[in-house]
Formats: sequence, C-alpha cells, structure tokens
Amino acid sequence: MRRSTTTALALSALTVLALTGCSRSTESADTSAASSAPAHRGGPSATASAPLSSVKLNERLLDESDLGEGYTRKPEAADRHDDVTVIGCPALEKLGSDASTGAPLGFTRKAKASFTYAGSTNSEVSEELYSDSATKLSNGIGKVFNAMVSCPSYQVASGSTVIDMGTQKTAAPDLGDEQWSQLLTYSAGGQRSVVKQTAIRTGNILVIVSGSPGLVDAHLDKALTKARTAR
Repeated sequence: MRRSTTTALALSALTVLALTGCSRSTESADTSAASSAPAHRGGPSATASAPLSSVKLNERLLDESDLGEGYTRKPEAADRHDDVTVIGCPALEKLGSDASTGAPLGFTRKAKASFTYAGSTNSEVSEELYSDSATKLSNGIGKVFNAMVSCPSYQVASGSTVIDMGTQKTAAPDLGDEQWSQLLTYSAGGQRSVVKQTAIRTGNILVIVSGSPGLVDAHLDKALTKARTAR
C-alpha cells in the first residue's frame, strides 16, 4: 500500500493544478468569489501584511523534531511536467485549462515538506505553505476545492496509468480564518488509498496538510501553530 499512498500524494498535488502548476505565472488580482466560500472568522490574523518569502515559509515548515519519533523527511522531488488528463469532471478540466494558460491561481511564495512514518503500516504526510494576500489565497484555494468536490467520482490519466478517483467534502476543524477539507480516494491496480487534505488560511498564510487521515488530524494544529510563528 505504500506505493499506492505515494501515488495518491503525488496526484493530490497534480490535481490541485492551480497551486502546483502555475508557479511560473505572474501574479495578478483575482476577484472571483468561491462558489461555496467558508465562513470568515476574522480577528487579528486577518489584518493585511506583506506576503512572506519562500525562505521564511521554509523556516515555518514542520520538521522531524515537531512530528516526533518515526518520521523521516523525503528528499524534495524534481519538478515533473507529465501530461495529466482529467476524465469525467468538467470543473477540474477547466481548472487545468486555466492553469495551462496562466490563470492567476498560482502562489509564487511557497514551501513544501513531505515525510514518511514507519508505524504499523507505512504512511505519509506532507505540508505545503503559501503566502499572498488574504483575498488571493481565499479565492485560489476556494476554486480548487470547489472544483474537486463538484465531482464525486472521475478519473485521472497520467501516461498509461488511469486512476479512479473520488472526492468527498468533510468538516474542517475550526482553526484560522478559513478552512477547507476533503477526502480523496484513489483506486488503481487493485489497490485503494484514502488521502485527507485540509487547508487552513490564517491571515496571509495558507497551510495545506495532506496524507493519511490520522496523520493529518494529528499534525494539523501544530502545523498551523508553527506557520504563525514569527522568526
């Protein structure tokens, strides 16, 4: 199942095309509202401030000392540009098309770390941090999550591999200013994996934790706490 989980995490990033596929595009204003925007909590963290640099974001990522015993950081994978085709989900197909034409959904200030956990079964968890204006973060991630949950089932083809996928919106914890959460189910080659993906916006920082559902739930709060920590 480790191979299946690894595939799921990689495809999760590929599916969120607006966040991982547009980093080369220039940033511009995005004023479109998400179709089902979560509630705004407001508070001090919602005040405007300059986006953090990628260097600063890297300093706020979780590391092995934060996660505890049994976690090993994975080497950062090289950027890949394999053709990925979405089948049976018009909203995601459109999102991919928008990304390929440079739609302003990418956040250039970003950082990412992925870890394996050697427990009773091999599991993984990854964290992504982005920084931009609160409006851009909210609209960008809102579009992605809305597109994904609009299709309960669809397929993703990458090369000769076709993966059956399912997406289910789940309740997000009451953290930060805005919250999004979903379960992604991947089936391929007789194997099935479930990945949880939760995004929390706090001010001008977006925290996304993905991976085995239990690990996401266990580490989300500490990821948010560290992301807020000034260095």
